[in-house]
Amino acid sequence: MFGLNKKDSALLLLVAILTMMAPFILNPFPTDSGLAQFNAGYPDLMQRFVIFGIFAIGFNILFGLTGYLSFGHAAFLGVGSYSAVWMFKLLSMNILPAVILSVIIAGLFALVIGYVSLRRSGIYFSILTLAFAQMSFALAYSVLTPITNGETGLQLNLDDARILDPVNDSGSLPVTSLFGLEMRSSFDLAVGPWDFTFSVGYYVCAIFLLLAFYLAIRIFRSPFGMMLRAIKSNQQRLNYTGLNPRPYTLAAFVISGMYAGLAGGLLASMDPLAGAERMQWTASGEVVLMTILGGVGTLIGPVLGAGLIKYFENIFSKINDTVLHGWFSFLPDGIEDFLVTIIHPFVGKGWHLTLGIIFMLVVTFLPGGLVEGGQRIARLFRGKKTKDGADGAKTEPAE
Repeated sequence: MFGLNKKDSALLLLVAILTMMAPFILNPFPTDSGLAQFNAGYPDLMQRFVIFGIFAIGFNILFGLTGYLSFGHAAFLGVGSYSAVWMFKLLSMNILPAVILSVIIAGLFALVIGYVSLRRSGIYFSILTLAFAQMSFALAYSVLTPITNGETGLQLNLDDARILDPVNDSGSLPVTSLFGLEMRSSFDLAVGPWDFTFSVGYYVCAIFLLLAFYLAIRIFRSPFGMMLRAIKSNQQRLNYTGLNPRPYTLAAFVISGMYAGLAGGLLASMDPLAGAERMQWTASGEVVLMTILGGVGTLIGPVLGAGLIKYFENIFSKINDTVLHGWFSFLPDGIEDFLVTIIHPFVGKGWHLTLGIIFMLVVTFLPGGLVEGGQRIARLFRGKKTKDGADGAKTEPAE
C-alpha cells in the first residue's frame, strides 16, 4: 500500500485509525462521571497531540537516524508560526498558503543554522544549536519587534491587508479556514452519557500528521535513511570509505526543520498568534523528551511521547486538592488529609515531578521508550500463547 511493505502499511493504517477515531478513544468516561476530567477528546488538546506529534516525528529524523542531538529545534517552530501569521495578515486566511510558507521559511532557516552547526558534532553541535535558538528567541523578543511584535506576540488586526480576502465589515477578526471551511467549526455528537466533538481543525491537522508520518516511513526505508543510520553507527568508518557525510546530515537537518516549521504553521492556523516563547530552550527540550519517552529511532514512538507529555501538561496538571478530596471523601478525615498531603506534590502544579519520575523510569528500564514497553508486552503475550498451545498439544489424547 502506497509503496510500503506489509508491516509499514499496517503501522500507517494503525496511526490512521487512531487519529480518525481519537474523539472516541480519548473520551472513555461518561461526561457526568467523576472520571470525566481524564477525558482528552476536546478539539484544542487533540490538535496539540497531532501538531506536536509532527514536531517530534521531524526531530526524530535528525536525532533518531543520525544521532545528532539538537537543542534548538524550537527556533524552527517559532519561525513557522511567525511566517503563517504574516501570511494571514498580508494575503489570506486560507491556511494552505500559510502552511506552505511556514515549511519553506523554516527549511531555509534550518539550512543556514545547519550549515554552521554541522561543522561540529557531539556536544559541540548541541551547544551550537542551543545558541542559535536562544539568539533567535532574543531577536524575536526584542530586536526584531517590527516583525515579531516583541513580547506581545504577532497577532491579527482588523486593518491588515489580506489582499485575497474581502474586507470584513462586521467589526470582528476573520477566522482561519481551508477554502471556506472554518478551522473552528465543530460537530457535537451525544451517545448516551457520552459527548463527542468532531472538529474541522483537528481533522485537518490529523491529515497533515498522516502525510508527515507516511513521508517519515519512506525516509526511514530509503537509501538516504540507510546512509543516515550509517552516519549514526560509525561516522569515522564512513569517512574512510571516501563518502562525505555532511550533505546527508545537512539534508536531514533541513527536513527536520521543515517538519518543525509545519508544526509551527499549524499551531498558528489553529490559533493565529505567534510569540517568542515558542522559540525558548524549554520548547526544544520538550521535543527531546517526547522523542526519548516514545522511543528514539522508532516511527510511532515520537507521536506517543508527544501525546503523553501534552496529556500531562493539559489534563494531569488540573488535578488539584479539591479533586483529591473528592476522590478520598469516603475515608475518615485523618486518612483523607494524609493521602491528599502525600499525593499533592505530584499533581497539579507538580505534574513536572511526576513526568520526571516517569522519564527516569523509562530511561532506566525501557531504553527504547514506550515502543519497547509495548513490544515487551506483545512478546509476553505471544510467548504465553505459544506455551499454552504447546501444552495443549502435549496433553491432547491420541485417538
